[in-house]
Amino acid sequence: MRGIALALGAPSDAFQGGTAGDPFWYLRLIGYPAPASIPQEQRTDTGCGAHTDYGLLTLVNQDDDICALEVRNLSGEWIQAKPVPGTFVCNIGDMLEVWSNGIYQPTLHRVFNDSLHYRVSVAFFYESNFDAVVEPRSYAGRKRVALPSTTRWCTGSIWSRKF
Repeated sequence: MRGIALALGAPSDAFQGGTAGDPFWYLRLIGYPAPASIPQEQRTDTGCGAHTDYGLLTLVNQDDDICALEVRNLSGEWIQAKPVPGTFVCNIGDMLEVWSNGIYQPTLHRVFNDSLHYRVSVAFFYESNFDAVVEPRSYAGRKRVALPSTTRWCTGSIWSRKF
């Protein structure tokens, strides 16, 4: 988070204290069964449909041997996020889009296991403090994309229940 703060032109501790200094986080172990009884050309339904993560950041450790994660690129095409052993995928979440005033945009992604093997991934979801106010930050500068116009945003605990 310090690197993200610096990239936004903010002090390195901008996300500490009342924002994400005492964060809510959780770790999920996710298993995607191999659809062995389904013909290969029909194996697109075992997984998770297109979505963005609602929090700040998600770190994902994928199964090294199975490519099931896809992200949508700027051209609107779905491309594979091929596993690289010893690395994590880092997804930007919806909350960081708001705090960065649209400079950072969430990663639209989907997962489906069309392999003959069970796929396992480990996802670490990093959120804000429960009482942090989720609204565009002044240090983020001008808007890059249009965010919903509102005068009242919400706290991290309410944001978590929205999605």
